[in-house]
Amino acid sequence: MSWLSEPWQRLCRILAEDRLPHALLITGEQGVGKRFFADQLAALLVCEQPDLTTGARCGHCKQCELTTAGTHPDVRCYSPEKSRMIRIDQIRSLSSFAVASPQVAGRKIALIDRADQLNINSANALLKTLEEPVADLVLILLQESGRPILPTIRSRCQTWPIAAPSPDQASRWLQTQLDQTNAETRPTADQCRRALMLAANAPRLALTYLSGDFMAQRNQAFEHFRQFMKGQITVGEAAKPFKALGLETSLWLFEGWAGDLARLGAGAAARDEEAADMLGFLARHNPAWRAHELIEMIHESRMAGVYNVSPEMEVGRLLIAWQKLMPVKRVAASQKVLL
Repeated sequence: MSWLSEPWQRLCRILAEDRLPHALLITGEQGVGKRFFADQLAALLVCEQPDLTTGARCGHCKQCELTTAGTHPDVRCYSPEKSRMIRIDQIRSLSSFAVASPQVAGRKIALIDRADQLNINSANALLKTLEEPVADLVLILLQESGRPILPTIRSRCQTWPIAAPSPDQASRWLQTQLDQTNAETRPTADQCRRALMLAANAPRLALTYLSGDFMAQRNQAFEHFRQFMKGQITVGEAAKPFKALGLETSLWLFEGWAGDLARLGAGAAARDEEAADMLGFLARHNPAWRAHELIEMIHESRMAGVYNVSPEMEVGRLLIAWQKLMPVKRVAASQKVLL
């Protein structure tokens, strides 16, 4: 991942100067390699003979063997489990881990993936550990760009942004990964281009799209979205493929389309080429503030996800908001309330 080289080298210089902060907040778009970066950092921090000039761990000490196997007792990861949020009992477990002595390494590493999915109680519980740093503990928090995180948490961490790669870097990395797959099932060049476009040039996310059912599900969701906007199907029917995608992915799609609506309204090009015609039509018939109103509603739905709201209800609410942008009278079928 060539685009990670520059932030990695900057971090190695800080390590060599013994200026590593007790808490690091790694930020970046979904799929740019934040977790890979954090895992490599955790492995480097527990390695017994790291080369801080190149940022390479030795690869043969006991610590490296354990991190390679994914069984290092002094490296813990906390992420949402059977929930969209990181729960307070997980952070209490982290707090206990923080004050305990390292088992085999010289320090402990606690990785929170993702810090933007801490609920209010778990976020407040984490603050105590951040406010009273333990000498042998390094906290690594991951945050997706645009996702909210408590200012009190952010202020106690050193932020480390990971920029998205250039189109050439993203395409080369993706092709390298796909070259290792079966030639008969390997995606075409056009499919790769579309995946990178939908992933906003985040190569790891594009690889996930190509490896699963996302592309087909996205196409079905867009087709239902298009039909609903024309009043051809009900809101309940339109919401079904979005329900299959899940709330977070559905919100991500809506957010991308709303962003394209704003871009088209400002005279720029849409990122989602397939949706460009429909969104261009809406941009010509609505003031610019309507796109930002939609984005605000999407953010509200994302925050509501903390309280386990019905994904189908949230998608239905947003679909109706989108249809209100149409300059023609809506048919009665599209006005049915999602039950």
